[in-house]
Amino acid sequence: MIDKTKKNITDALSQITDGATIMIGGFGTAGQPAELIDGLIDLNVKDLVIINNNAGNGDYGLAKLLKSGAVRKIICSFPRQSDSWVFDALYHAGKIELELVPQGNLACRIQAAGMGLGAVYTPTGFGTLLAEGKETRHIDGKDYVLEYPIKADFALIKAYKGDRWGNLVYRKSARNFGPIMAMAADVTIAQVSETVELGALDPEHVITPSIFVQHVVQVQPTHTDTKTLA
Repeated sequence: MIDKTKKNITDALSQITDGATIMIGGFGTAGQPAELIDGLIDLNVKDLVIINNNAGNGDYGLAKLLKSGAVRKIICSFPRQSDSWVFDALYHAGKIELELVPQGNLACRIQAAGMGLGAVYTPTGFGTLLAEGKETRHIDGKDYVLEYPIKADFALIKAYKGDRWGNLVYRKSARNFGPIMAMAADVTIAQVSETVELGALDPEHVITPSIFVQHVVQVQPTHTDTKTLA
């Protein structure tokens, strides 16, 4: 019998070790798996490479992970906003590396990893510092930059409901990067608000099918998500 559910967050995260590359879902705080992030901090792993849309908000979730000193490098598209003081302090102190990736390229490169593509050509970044040292090509009257897939050892994502096989549905804007990150990681760990019986999810509503999910853990939210009702 296939059962991917875990009793608690500690069990779900137990495979993660120092030096892991981890995708973390969320657009700001919307859809951010804050409880999994707290569990990751409790693991006390170090030298992590984190892939996310931004670089944390306030002292919550991802920002809390950065503040713990667990992260060596972050790959993101939007590292600075009014409440990114944790990242700002670490970056200016030389305590964290940054790889800046335009948001469309970030999504495209994650998708490329999930689809098994070798690389993609994108016009975004051509002629800028972001294209320095990269292969470029003129195709059908336009200039493009060669970008390679972004993949990870683990993806930590937040879904609304899941079953024991790992099929997932999302709630509103909490969906964001979760589905493509699940496809691009070797191991996907999903926190869900509710675990349902097999067959309870309408197949037409399943966004992330079970083949892309290895672990599911139901959690009671300990944080208030200010951007979504998920």
